[in-house]
Amino acid sequence: MIKQKKVMTIKEVADYLGVHTSTIYKYAQSGTIPAFKIGSDWRFSQKHIDHWIDEMNKSGRKNPEKKVE
Repeated sequence: MIKQKKVMTIKEVADYLGVHTSTIYKYAQSGTIPAFKIGSDWRFSQKHIDHWIDEMNKSGRKNPEKKVE
């Protein structure tokens, strides 16, 4: 069975993380959250969002204002 990759919109990521869409847009533009653009629309890999969350938890950071490396 082929595993499908989940690609999320800004609204889906905002709902997933429990924050406002403007927060996700700001994080995407600043490089704080892993994201990519398709045309003018931001998209997010759920796998990369989950990894980003894990890294935030491991580092103990409560404010993710720094760029993703």
